[in-house]
This record gives sequence, structure tokens and C-alpha cells, in this order.
Amino acid sequence: MKIGLFIPCYIDAFYPKTGIATLELLEKLGQEAEYPMDQTCCGQPMANSGCNKDARETEELFVRNFSKYDVIVAPSGSCVHHIRDNFDAIEQTDAVKHIRQNTYELVEFIHDILKVREFPWAEFPHKVGLHNSCGTLRALRTASMSERNEPFFSKPMDLLSAVKGIEFAKPKRPDECCGFGGTYSVTEEAVSSRMGLDKVTDHHNAGAEYIVSADTSCMMHQQGCAERNGVPIKFIHIAEILNGARA
Repeated sequence: MKIGLFIPCYIDAFYPKTGIATLELLEKLGQEAEYPMDQTCCGQPMANSGCNKDARETEELFVRNFSKYDVIVAPSGSCVHHIRDNFDAIEQTDAVKHIRQNTYELVEFIHDILKVREFPWAEFPHKVGLHNSCGTLRALRTASMSERNEPFFSKPMDLLSAVKGIEFAKPKRPDECCGFGGTYSVTEEAVSSRMGLDKVTDHHNAGAEYIVSADTSCMMHQQGCAERNGVPIKFIHIAEILNGARA
């Protein structure tokens, strides 16, 4: 299986350790992944803002970078959601269809495709609160939704449960939006900030030392809300824990 590693632009710029952990984790799981050096944004911010011309140009570049791979894997549910469900600014060629059908968020790739349930090198002796972004929860369906009458399931919790020493905090509203929402956090700053503070406070009150997520974009927003309001909680991407980070 030829894997193309897609590291979203904000992770590359602000959270490079997450990108490195993703590559190292895939290698520990026996996979070979290539990182196309010309990759940039997938076009999600432009598409969300209605800037179709700009979205088209970035989507075309994405296709040129990744069409040769069997699968594309990314540590970002929101970007994968855009590629799979909203990659509409360009002509739907066979290459585009291939990419849309074979791009995976890291957790679902490990859980559903590789079917890995053991991480013997991983130990994280901390209490964590799990944040599922709206995109991963309601579009990629990596976990059950509280607003639907369905049996509980959680792919990220399945993976994290194999990590030695980890404990889970149980916030009162586990799948409530944190307020980031991409451009929403810009156009509705006050509401977004309050939602973010409510989210981190809920996790903190449940005893979480860390908030862990498969979406660094949500964590970036929540981290800013926590730091501005003095909420003593830390943040880490799930790839880093599964790769063996201790703190």
C-alpha cells in the first residue's frame, strides 16, 4: 500500500510535532509513507469562505501531489472531511474521485484499515478528556453522537484504551462543539470564544489533565481560550500519545 502523508498547513506551521508523530507512528505500524514536498493547503478555508477560484487552485495542486498514492492519510479530521465531502471546486476527474474515496483521517485509518488495537511502546500516565471535532464525529463518524439514539462507540477511545496508564475524564457534554468551526471563530469571535471556554472548563471540571483530539485545529482554539482565562489544562494530539509521548 502506497501511502501519501498529508500534513495540513496549520499543523506544519504551528504543531510540527504532530506531523512528525504521525509519520513515526505509521512507520512503527509497518507502513511506508511519503511526504510530497510541494503540498500546501487542501483548500478548506477558501471553500468555507466561498472563494471558489482560490479553492480550485489549491485543490488542483492537491490532486497533482497525491493522485499517485493508493491512500492519503492525514492527522486532521476537518481537512479529510473537506476532501471527501466538499472537494467540489474542480472538475470531478477519475484522479479527483480516487482521492476523495481514499483519503483517511489517521484514527480511522489505524482503526478501520490497519485494524491495529495494540501499541506496546505507548504509555501515558495521565487523565485525559477526549475531544471529537464536529467533522470527525458527524461527518467521518469516528464516534457515536449523543443526539442520536444509537449504541455507544468511539474509535479514538478504542485506540487510546490500549495505552498503558491512561485514564479518561468524563465531561458532562462530551460531543458539544468547541466553537472553532474554521471561519466561524473569525466571523463570530465572541460566541466562539465563550463556547471554547465552556468546553475546556467542562473537561477541567471532570478532572482532565490533558485534552486529546484528532483535530489540532480545535485544540488550537481551545488552548487559546484556556490560556487567556487561566484554565490549567494541557493539549496533545492523539498521534503523539499513540506514538509514545509521555507528556
